[in-house]
Amino acid sequence: MADILIRNGTVIAIDPQRRIIADGAVAITGTRIVAVGPSEEVARDHPAREVIDARSMVIMPGLIDSHAHAGHGLIKTLGGGRSDLWYRACQGAYTVGSTPEFWHAEAQLAALERLRFGVTTGVSLLGGGDSVMRTDEPDYGDAHMEGVLGIGTRSVVAVGTTRPPHPLTYARWKGSERVDYPVSFEDQFSTSRTLVDRWHRTHDERLHLAMLTPTLHQDNLEAPGAEEAIAQSRIVKSFAEDHGLVFMQDGHTRGSIRIANDIGILGPRTLLSHATGLDDDEIAICAQSGTRIAHNPSAIASILARCPVPELLQAGVLVAIGSDATAPDRSGDMFRHMQQCMHYHRTHFHDPSWLPPGKVLEMCTIDGARALGLEREIGSLEPGKKADIILVDLRRPHLYPANMPEFRVTYFANGNDVHTVLVGGRVLLRDRNPVHVDQDAVLDAAQRETDLMIDRLGLHDLMRTPAMFWSNARDTDLIE
Repeated sequence: MADILIRNGTVIAIDPQRRIIADGAVAITGTRIVAVGPSEEVARDHPAREVIDARSMVIMPGLIDSHAHAGHGLIKTLGGGRSDLWYRACQGAYTVGSTPEFWHAEAQLAALERLRFGVTTGVSLLGGGDSVMRTDEPDYGDAHMEGVLGIGTRSVVAVGTTRPPHPLTYARWKGSERVDYPVSFEDQFSTSRTLVDRWHRTHDERLHLAMLTPTLHQDNLEAPGAEEAIAQSRIVKSFAEDHGLVFMQDGHTRGSIRIANDIGILGPRTLLSHATGLDDDEIAICAQSGTRIAHNPSAIASILARCPVPELLQAGVLVAIGSDATAPDRSGDMFRHMQQCMHYHRTHFHDPSWLPPGKVLEMCTIDGARALGLEREIGSLEPGKKADIILVDLRRPHLYPANMPEFRVTYFANGNDVHTVLVGGRVLLRDRNPVHVDQDAVLDAAQRETDLMIDRLGLHDLMRTPAMFWSNARDTDLIE
């Protein structure tokens, strides 16, 4: 007997045959899928202890967010759109202004947002800004992991090191007392190794670790400490390879992929985010090395330069979609980012034939799983895979008439249409309500920790409404 039978819905399986089953069902035993097919057939062969009626819903794999940042959930919109002010908040929060309680509260908030939007697996870099990682001590990463576990989603947490010169100044807090201390590359690397040993592939493999180093650009190679930065990148990449971990770098743009190739850190287990402004040679480097790309179509980086996604795909490069969320100005709603991705590239080419909706749906499911090395476990609805499943309610005005569901869920759906979410066969969201989580407690903790961080760093000025917020065609204060 199966544990759960989801039936009477439209199955969009994203399996090798790309089946769409009009009256379909999925049977689950324990943490895994045991059958996918027509409702009558699956129900006959797999009677279940619990039956979920998915009538008027799409049954599909949980969405995968291939690039986002831990910590960002509590600093979104700070600075009112000015990148220099927002980076000031990042720099402060991720080095001297945060406590383990901050990281636990933010992890819960971000994971709860993902859960409600049907994102069952997400990448979270333990920090942000210019690759400022909170890896001075393990306490912050531990708090993040515990926070995610409390929500129940699946997470790939990238830990690693910060760009030299070292030592860097970090701080811990004892009540209202700030204690500064120096942090070396060796400290950050040691912390990262500890977190890998402690958390990687634990809790029914809901937690995975990845390794990260800062992206190196030409100006970094011309600055003091360039050789040190190159050597550190190679050390971290080697550790990732030896331990079967994905290696990540954030913020790639024109020229940096060529540098990464020269250093020798590309390959099939390397995932680079943004990758904007690439030339033909860099596209070829990605294809030849098997390097994967996380495209963030809603990010500010994609405003400043374009990631050539269609060109990368045609060259044979695996590209997944990331939210780059949840700061400064975007959410973790992957439906939004799929739609943004399609319109972004179609606008560039002045041609609506680029990036069909089925391709962008693959980029948030099976291609996201491949980018993370998890395609044997998640990313599609197939027997033997983990039961990470979402139900999208089609009985909504913006999704009617309920024909052509594979188009409806990419062109018109949004995260608030997600009705039910299962991760590893466990129902976490039912009728849009978290089952095992006190949502108000999560929100209250997020507000409290944000207020404390803003007080510690004196960031109250970053919450003012900008002078040109109203009645202007352009906010020239944002121009640097």
